[in-house]
Amino acid sequence: MAKDPTAGMTDAQRAYEAKRAAKAGMTLEKWLARKEKARAAAARAAAAPPPPPKRPGLLRRALARARGEA
Repeated sequence: MAKDPTAGMTDAQRAYEAKRAAKAGMTLEKWLARKEKARAAAARAAAAPPPPPKRPGLLRRALARARGEA
């Protein structure tokens, strides 16, 4: 059985989300499923490790070498 996506919502929250779903041309269930999918994707993106730092450019390396910073 599918879990009711509006189970933990108050009447005001349900009405607000229903209005947003209608504005987007969707049913409330479809709207909430799409919203949950986007939330999960954002959580996966936040959990991904950050890319390694980029190596400094030629000019920055030359200036560092001139200042004696190695």
